[in-house]
Amino acid sequence: MNHLVPRTAHTRSRLIKAATEVFADAGLTGATTKEIARVAGVNEVTLFRHFQTKEQLLAAVIQQALSLPAEILAHQDEWTQDLHIGLRHYARLCNQMMEENEALIRTFIGEAKRHPEVACQILYKKDQILREQLVSYLTKAQNKGKVRTNVDLRAVVDSFTGMLLYGMLRRGDTPSTLGYSRACYIETCVEMLVSGIETEEKQGISDFAESL
Repeated sequence: MNHLVPRTAHTRSRLIKAATEVFADAGLTGATTKEIARVAGVNEVTLFRHFQTKEQLLAAVIQQALSLPAEILAHQDEWTQDLHIGLRHYARLCNQMMEENEALIRTFIGEAKRHPEVACQILYKKDQILREQLVSYLTKAQNKGKVRTNVDLRAVVDSFTGMLLYGMLRRGDTPSTLGYSRACYIETCVEMLVSGIETEEKQGISDFAESL
């Protein structure tokens, strides 16, 4: 009985890993529970014991993909001391998550319009949770006088995430023609964000520190 929970968790993990591969290769429509079960090395009955529908399995795949940046935002009080450090750390981990799931992300982008209900119910709702966490983090920084009050934080978060996503896709398409590194791009995104939302008082302190 004590071995049941670890075995169940292991099987579930194998199914999610297999589903990630199959969704990325075959797309949302082309992916079948039969193929996912085959790749995971189990039968379909086992798959349906863990996930009642393909949509539930897809939701689990997305949740796992988003879990890394969500985890680092769990203790937000530790993040408001320095916007550059906090957002740089977030951007690096968010980029890592995107790169590890690049094929899956490209599948969602390509099929979102053909499957708007799936995208809305599964992809965007999961993304919204992460988005709201980052908005909450920036709101706390705003309350501490580190972020301007005349910016829409939801638009800020969407812009920041969009820059990181575009950078990941751009590197995947034409990595040899960019002329700059991944680290340089991420740092540039962070600098642009912080420069755009930081209060004038904080910018003045930063400029003074750099002049020393």
